[in-house]
Amino acid sequence: MHPKWTLEQAKSIFNLPLNDIIFEAQTIHRKHFSASKVQISTLLSIKTGSCPENCSYCPQSAHYQTGVKKEPLMSLDDVLKAAKKAKESGASRFCMGAAWRGPRDEDLEQVCAMVSEVKKLGLETCVTLGLLTDGQALKLKEAGLDFYNHNIDTSEDFYDKIITTRTFQDRIDTLGYVRKAGLKVCSGGIIGMGEGNEDRIKMLVTLANLDKPPESVPINKLIRIPGTPLEGQEEVDPFDFVKTIALARILMPKSYIRLSAGREQMSDEMQALCFLAGANSIFYGEKLLTAGNPIPENDRLLFKRLGLEQLQ
Repeated sequence: MHPKWTLEQAKSIFNLPLNDIIFEAQTIHRKHFSASKVQISTLLSIKTGSCPENCSYCPQSAHYQTGVKKEPLMSLDDVLKAAKKAKESGASRFCMGAAWRGPRDEDLEQVCAMVSEVKKLGLETCVTLGLLTDGQALKLKEAGLDFYNHNIDTSEDFYDKIITTRTFQDRIDTLGYVRKAGLKVCSGGIIGMGEGNEDRIKMLVTLANLDKPPESVPINKLIRIPGTPLEGQEEVDPFDFVKTIALARILMPKSYIRLSAGREQMSDEMQALCFLAGANSIFYGEKLLTAGNPIPENDRLLFKRLGLEQLQ
């Protein structure tokens, strides 16, 4: 069993001076990973808009007027074209996201076909489809799925300030079904929704203390989308964000810590500090579901300047 972390332990680490927590995180990082290799994932929205959930950060929620058009589930051919392009750009994992509360069984059949075909291209597969039943998780495993993404978003205490159409426990239950089916877990959260550092620490402690920590932990920086309740939210302190990355690395030494949404708003210097603090995965491409992301050329240039390499 991996050690269980207490909130007090995690707080004392987070409250270290910035140089100390980065040093600690980088030391742990080097024990488990190459210091200069970064895993690349690409994310495609296979079904966009009109989601019945009311997540306050999400432009795809049917509850808000954000200008995102409802689109049906993509065809298998179009998904495969996008996956081939992602592989050519250097991605090793292809993630497919659908704006559902949870998939209907007939939709799941189509997604399973996508998973099987993308897998044949030699890419790791990941999907994010909302809440699952245990039977649905098993079907995805049988189709060859590698990872299931289901973020817990924030701490249990802050959760109902952001979402009221489902509970924190609903999230945890889905992660349990995913694990039971033998799938790898991709689960993290969003920083900058009005939560405090204690909420960020609690979120990471929850993830680290799951029976098995997620293999992949995306840390998103809130993109303040016009039309959502969080459009006027204050910008997160960059050093608090970096410390959150460092704490994730320390609490979950063997997990990939991914810089996810919000990189377009980060300076190169801030991203460099995040890599130093133990981040070793990014989403690559011009769009994350419906939000902007740095264009691949900018990422290639940044990697070159920092001496980082894509993990093959």
